[in-house]
Amino acid sequence: MSKMNAIGWFDIYVDDLDRAVSFYETILNCKLEPLGDPRGEIQMMSFPADMSTYGAGGALSKSVHAKPGVGGTVVYFAADDCADVEARVSSAGGEVIRPKFSIGEFGWVSLCKDTEGNIFGVSSMK
Repeated sequence: MSKMNAIGWFDIYVDDLDRAVSFYETILNCKLEPLGDPRGEIQMMSFPADMSTYGAGGALSKSVHAKPGVGGTVVYFAADDCADVEARVSSAGGEVIRPKFSIGEFGWVSLCKDTEGNIFGVSSMK
């Protein structure tokens, strides 16, 4: 088996899919796309991804099987400068939990809360 990164995909669970899509499209300056569920159980909107390149793809997901909330897994979005993303969080309906801070040789991180109550991070090298 070849070496691979630990994360192959992520779901961020939401209560209000339209509200969450608007939030993430605003702060990340991207367009999310509908992603079908073959079982028809989950509504999903996918973040832009190229599954053949470095990193993991993922989606906002609304499901009866899982709920959003604080204290679970934290997903970190990559950015050129996490301060740029952080600057859009409050006006998009979220909250900055810990403003941009250094993580030494690994760059910088901001910790935020989305419109659904999920904690997420933004990381950058500058």
